[in-house]
Amino acid sequence: MFTGCGTALVTPFRKDLSLDEEALRRLVRRQIAAGINFLVPCGTTGESPTLSRAEQRRVVEITIEEARGKVPVLAGAGGANTAHVIETALEFKALGADGILSVCPYYNKPSQEGLYQHYKAIAAAVSLPIILYNVPGRTGANIDPATVARLAEISNIVGVKEASGNISQMAAVANAVPARFLVLSGDDAITLPLAALGGRGVISVAANEIPAEMTLLAKNCVEGNFTAAREIHRRYFRLMEVNFIESNPIPVKAAMALMGLLEPVYRLPLVPPKAENLEKIRGVLESVGLAVQAHAAR
Repeated sequence: MFTGCGTALVTPFRKDLSLDEEALRRLVRRQIAAGINFLVPCGTTGESPTLSRAEQRRVVEITIEEARGKVPVLAGAGGANTAHVIETALEFKALGADGILSVCPYYNKPSQEGLYQHYKAIAAAVSLPIILYNVPGRTGANIDPATVARLAEISNIVGVKEASGNISQMAAVANAVPARFLVLSGDDAITLPLAALGGRGVISVAANEIPAEMTLLAKNCVEGNFTAAREIHRRYFRLMEVNFIESNPIPVKAAMALMGLLEPVYRLPLVPPKAENLEKIRGVLESVGLAVQAHAAR
């Protein structure tokens, strides 16, 4: 259900900082038309820390409404309070989400046993497929491969989004888990090398800009067609890199604004990219043949 390419959806805002529901609907439709494999609302790229609980529910609800069963929806429900994560995940289940992506608890830095008990409690309370999300650069805590292997024994914990950036760790995870367990890249640029280790796809930032191309890249990776995958990877590698020239999702939203897909609006503490970085983003978009509006995002 969650193999191939899933888009870590941005959350569009209006100039008054309110949720832009119509833009979100357009973005989801664009993803589905491009053949995306699954959708991931309310993750890091969706600016979930600055969404209210009601807004998170609305973003997931709209995504599910527009997906209409055509593609699965993996809703982001994570945090440092296990009870609150369970409440949120149950709300998303009631809305019709197909699975839950749950980020490693941040700030309180639990032990490996604490991480195990956290995810075990979520899995016991929420009868949906759950994908772990390991991103120690943001959370301050790493889910060790041995802990991932323990969690893989729980039937509805079905995979991990690995965004540690540590290829050796990803290899250790891939070697430690059963074949049914999905190891997904959390970094676009690592989709290809992770596939060689047994990775089954990517939860992608770049798919916001190039959904069809990232879906084809993931398909070739999963099918072992590495020659074709390398061609796509090489063509769009600069885009994958420039999406992180500042903190995600600042660059990708700037790029999408340049493409005319949304307003370049962020909620504090995120702010627009520096002028020189915006010009780099513009240059990369033009270099890969993506249409840029002349006065957008200035």
